[in-house]
Amino acid sequence: MTNKGPYYITTAIAYTSGKPHIGNTYEIILADAIARFKKKEGYDVRFQTGTDEHGQKIETRAIEAGTTPRGFVDSVSTEVKRLWDICNTSYDRFIRTTDEDHERQVQKIFKKLYDQGDIYKGSYSGIYCTECEAFYTESQLVDGKCPVCGGEVHPMEEEAYFFKMSKYAPQLIDYINEHPEFIQPVSRKNEMMNNFLLPGLQDLCVSRSSFKWGIPVDFDPGHVVYVWLDALTNYITGIGYDADGNHGDLYKKYWPADLHLIGKDIVRFHTIYWPIFLMALGEPLPKQVFGHPWLLQGGEKMSKSKGNVIYADDMVDLFGVDAVRYFCIHEMPFDNDGVITWELMTERYNSDLANTLGNLVSRTIAMEKKYFGGEVKNPGVAGDVDDDLKKTVLAALPEVMAKMDQLRVADALTEVFKVFKRLNKYIDETEPWVLAKDETQSDRLATVLYNLIEGITIGASILYPFLPDAAENIVKELGTELREFDQLSEFGLYPAEQKLPEEAPILFARADVKEILAKTEELTARQRQEFLESQKTARANLVKAGKMTQEEADRLNAADGSEGGEAAVDVIDIEAKTEISFDDFGAMQFQVGVVKSCEAVPKSKKLLCSQVQVGSRTLQIVSGIRKYYSPEEMVGKQVMVLVNLAPAKLAGVLSEGMLLCAEDAEGNLALMTPEKSMPAGAEIC
Repeated sequence: MTNKGPYYITTAIAYTSGKPHIGNTYEIILADAIARFKKKEGYDVRFQTGTDEHGQKIETRAIEAGTTPRGFVDSVSTEVKRLWDICNTSYDRFIRTTDEDHERQVQKIFKKLYDQGDIYKGSYSGIYCTECEAFYTESQLVDGKCPVCGGEVHPMEEEAYFFKMSKYAPQLIDYINEHPEFIQPVSRKNEMMNNFLLPGLQDLCVSRSSFKWGIPVDFDPGHVVYVWLDALTNYITGIGYDADGNHGDLYKKYWPADLHLIGKDIVRFHTIYWPIFLMALGEPLPKQVFGHPWLLQGGEKMSKSKGNVIYADDMVDLFGVDAVRYFCIHEMPFDNDGVITWELMTERYNSDLANTLGNLVSRTIAMEKKYFGGEVKNPGVAGDVDDDLKKTVLAALPEVMAKMDQLRVADALTEVFKVFKRLNKYIDETEPWVLAKDETQSDRLATVLYNLIEGITIGASILYPFLPDAAENIVKELGTELREFDQLSEFGLYPAEQKLPEEAPILFARADVKEILAKTEELTARQRQEFLESQKTARANLVKAGKMTQEEADRLNAADGSEGGEAAVDVIDIEAKTEISFDDFGAMQFQVGVVKSCEAVPKSKKLLCSQVQVGSRTLQIVSGIRKYYSPEEMVGKQVMVLVNLAPAKLAGVLSEGMLLCAEDAEGNLALMTPEKSMPAGAEIC
């Protein structure tokens, strides 16, 4: 295959505050699929990932764990790497921001920017979120909390160095306008331009003096480099960038990066701060930054405190590596959040992997062995349906390539599975078991089975970047090898008279839904208990370090039940309404619904308009919950719906039902959702 030149892809480096959940792991799986695909296309690929290991939050986590910051990040970084390896990812370097070569270059970069007047010393007074390691203005807060993580913020004032962001803002605006492909999807670009760049950039705090766990500013030891200037530069330090201009061969070969793959919550840092740092350094900008959506557990962000966290290693234990890779890639839309649940995972595993793919391979091999003793022949006796089958199989790679060029990786995987679905249909059309009953049709039967084996081989060769182990196992069972992409434009390369291997293990055995759900319930309960114990230990260590009083620790332990007794419950009393009869209650019809789409109601600050599937119908429901939920958060949620409420117009928009919510003493709302996933339309009684 012709060498198409270098291709450099990176993920965001994982923050070492704790074990990454499957929403974090999704990114490395997605990047690996892209990297492997680019290699198959003929590119010389460099793939980098790693861990971000400095900052105030790490310092605090280390105290909570009763260890040093270095000991803490060593442990978490090892765990991150273990998870990335479990998921069979093929990175070339796993960089750590505590690596000596990285730290040395960060100090040199900081000094260079200071010497040329882009960094100056001052003091900062603002609002800070420790969880996100970010400063915000009052106007950027949402209900007084961090606009990104929703956590608590607090005022902070300290001496700091600042970067002159506004100096380079016009240059960045021009660059983005001239390079529409730079920020993807387009919605992310619009957000960055309208919310940050066009209103005007404030100078950025690039050092901290209130804590010590960071890369020291070598000419001012009271300061450490602020986490974003430290972390973002890993993309160039990891391939040999040198602030003095003595760049290594990898940097000369691979920079600028072809793709930074990141989560949508850190697009601002990668498309504003990072390009401006590069402009100040006089280095080229990355060719593209893709801010992928989130993978949500049942429509909600994963949180240990909520007990809804799913980890990749637990998923692998239940379903296997390639099943996890398939689910992560397949269930994530291009620019909307994806939804993950154990139920959905099991359903996809059985329908797509066990049935569509696994059963196709096992049926084909079984028929070849049953009718021809495992010897593959191709007499070339064509039938009416053969041309259409070959057309579909040979058209797959160009379709997949087109999707991958647009970073529509989920759609690309769907195109691959169209091949396997077409092959299953071909079995139904040709009915080999019928042909086997007629000796005169023996050559036609052999041709049909040959076409199936050839089609599966081509499909497996395209599948490889997405599910590498499964693809390798498929061709091994067929007695052949994966083909390069430039060999997939011709149908009929599988050698005739080939003998199939004796062994043909089941690729994907069907999963028992009840058994899986029983195991996941045990898993969730254990994780919740481990979280409570870890909270108790953390508070004890904070008390020991003088960061928390014993009284505060006792109160928090009692509140979450970590002492083993009943958890304290917040209560409010509301005014009682008139008593109703059972018949009155029976007249109301409540059902489970699933939000299929949602948008803000124009000219209203309070209302969202949701399209909610209830059974086989879709209801349009307007709710005053915009303050508490974004339209993106609503999509995929299971909700409780009063479905027989008389239709009414709210702000001129028809509403055909009501979503049930709980309200606390301060008027905050929370949607009522089923404890377990239920079918859309299930009756609430």
